[in-house]
Amino acid sequence: MHRRLLLGTAVCAALSPLTATAQGVAWPTKAVRVVVPAPAGSSLDIIARLLADKLKDRWGQPVVVENKAGAGGMLGVDVAAKATDGHTLAVGFNGPVAYAPFLYKKVPYDPVKDLVPVVMTTSQPNVLAVSTDKVPAQDVKAFIAWAKAQPQGWSYSSLGVGSSAHLTMELFLAEAGLTATHIPFNGSPPSAMAVAQGETQATFMVAPAMLAHVRNGKVRLLAVSSSQHPESLRELPTMAAMGYPKVESLAWNGLLMPAGTPDAVVQKVNADVNAALQDPAVRATMNAQGLSPVGGSPADFKRVIEAERERWAPVIKRLGLALD
Repeated sequence: MHRRLLLGTAVCAALSPLTATAQGVAWPTKAVRVVVPAPAGSSLDIIARLLADKLKDRWGQPVVVENKAGAGGMLGVDVAAKATDGHTLAVGFNGPVAYAPFLYKKVPYDPVKDLVPVVMTTSQPNVLAVSTDKVPAQDVKAFIAWAKAQPQGWSYSSLGVGSSAHLTMELFLAEAGLTATHIPFNGSPPSAMAVAQGETQATFMVAPAMLAHVRNGKVRLLAVSSSQHPESLRELPTMAAMGYPKVESLAWNGLLMPAGTPDAVVQKVNADVNAALQDPAVRATMNAQGLSPVGGSPADFKRVIEAERERWAPVIKRLGLALD
């Protein structure tokens, strides 16, 4: 028994901090960084800060939210993929996690090999929205008629090239026989503002960043891209009901950690985030923002990512989207 104890001590001494955590050492042992690959005020930022406020109490350590937008979310996700401190997570979403390998010639990380899905946080439909100052249409059919009648063309904004917002609009344009100019922005707040100010005429994105503009009458919501949508958006028709069943998409997000993170840490983060997502105050705030809490196991989140890759890879190819 003494020999076995010495052997165990020697092995533990040789382990990395990450592996040691898996052997029962308390985690976290210092501040936790959550990288948000989107600007402050975006839906991803709202989610991260809501969870951080709850997790800091559970973990007894500061949870620092760091915004790092750019390159369609790849800059922020790359930080987590390459982190070695054992205390860095990223909020990943469709674009940099599922679509990037099919869209870009070069991605700075391998989403499958370099990242571990931890937990899905929220999922919400993209919403077709238009500028009330520029577009008189009150529904999808009228919007299509308006779009086809524009002699100088029209433009739409997105929260970044290769984002769910971008691909959903391109899918809609293809299905409806429309053409438009894509104006990408670095995140949802500036993209929504572009529509509110009439800089672009429409967008297809999640609701949170647009709700303030809807309330002040600058943006009109026409339809949602999925039958799954929160109570706050129940009055909106689906794209399927408007005659476009193929225009279906969910903008999902979740927490990821670097490959090599011990399963014990992954399971702890998963359990604590699931608990936070069940908090009544968190759920009420998310629903008011048009966000639907999800949760579930790491395996559940992994299956979602894999299914999204399989579904959108042929769509991306069919649309001929290829980015540098």
